[in-house]
Amino acid sequence: MGWMSCAHAQSDEIQVYDGGLAEPGKFNLTWHNNYTFKGSAVAEEPSGIPVNHALNGVTEWAYGVKDWLEVGLYLPLYTFGDGHAVTNGYKLRALVATPDAGKRMFFYGLGFEFSQNARRWDSHQTTSEFRPIVGWHLGKWDVIFNPILDTAYDGFSKLDFAPSSRVAYNLSERYAFAVEEYADFGEVSHFAKGSDQSHQLFGVFDYAGKKYEIEAGLGFGLTRSTDDLVGKFMVAFDLN
Repeated sequence: MGWMSCAHAQSDEIQVYDGGLAEPGKFNLTWHNNYTFKGSAVAEEPSGIPVNHALNGVTEWAYGVKDWLEVGLYLPLYTFGDGHAVTNGYKLRALVATPDAGKRMFFYGLGFEFSQNARRWDSHQTTSEFRPIVGWHLGKWDVIFNPILDTAYDGFSKLDFAPSSRVAYNLSERYAFAVEEYADFGEVSHFAKGSDQSHQLFGVFDYAGKKYEIEAGLGFGLTRSTDDLVGKFMVAFDLN
């Protein structure tokens, strides 16, 4: 995702990681899109595009290396808005998790992303994300937490705490409804005051078919530093 810094920030990926991995030898594509129906009309970066009425997205290419390891490439990362269409950089990702996480009551993992950003997307050209994954499958219920730390390689005290969480109810093996929260508390050395933090609550619908998976949701801002209304849509499928 884009560097948040407790502001109206654009994001290419709005997702809580559940420890699911591509099978060894399998290529997978996940296409992320999100649209800000109501948000800031002022761009965060001098040459950037305001989030209001902007569509952000990325194609995420993944490959299963082991039953516990997946590697990925995010490219292209794009924005359509304010009469412009631009690309915003790329990301490399490695994800490790307990094998067959979807079949375990307790599961865990860790994701790492290395990003090279266009200046219009992020004032920091190089950033990274460390995404721990902790979750439980409790009958028809799922509880998942990603206590994310973002860095621009400018010191430990400036690590940014941007956790995401998900509580889902599975109607069946194919259909689920969930509530997700995406937050940004600011730097770990000094959290921003409540009104300056970013907190967004999403209602989400999931469909898991035999050949593809779909996730769609609508998010509402809970603080003045959060975009008011954002929709997200993603589709995932194996390529071989």
